[in-house]
Amino acid sequence: MEGRSCDVGDSTALTALVEEVAEKYGRLDILVNNAGITNDGLLMRMSLEDFESVIRVNLTSAFVACRSAVRPMMKNRFGRIVNMGSVSGLTGNAGQANYASAKAGLVGLTKSIARELGSKGITANVVAPGFIETDMTNALPPQVKETALPNIPLKRFGNPTDIAAAVGWLTGEDGGYVTGQVIVVDGGMAM
Repeated sequence: MEGRSCDVGDSTALTALVEEVAEKYGRLDILVNNAGITNDGLLMRMSLEDFESVIRVNLTSAFVACRSAVRPMMKNRFGRIVNMGSVSGLTGNAGQANYASAKAGLVGLTKSIARELGSKGITANVVAPGFIETDMTNALPPQVKETALPNIPLKRFGNPTDIAAAVGWLTGEDGGYVTGQVIVVDGGMAM
């Protein structure tokens, strides 16, 4: 398998990439939409551009990729779609109106896809991480991390393998009867 880069905010390039993969391999079985950016700020100070850029990358790109992927999935009557959400999309978060809106939108998009395409053998689910040790959380101020940790019952941040395990389960045989669900992987933070 070879890697490719694509600006997911460019819907034309993203559509072409998905179509190219399906054509090259003759099928497309799994789509994981894992793009995410933040541009935090208080609502009354957030520019429309800052709001829309986060929506474009975090939500619109998932719509574009899903729309492109479902044709080859329907042709083979099999597909697994996993959209990477966030607990922020379930609970909201001060200073993240754009990010929380995009991630909440992924839930609605995913549930709609699950209803539309379940009869075609396609599942669609959301994995909603909490604080996971990534470049994004590493860039958070120490005060934010120190405030978050006591609210996590498991008393630690997750790691990328925790998320990969959930995605692997949803895209594998064992997760084949799960669709339209939000799997929260957050150490109990948002319960």
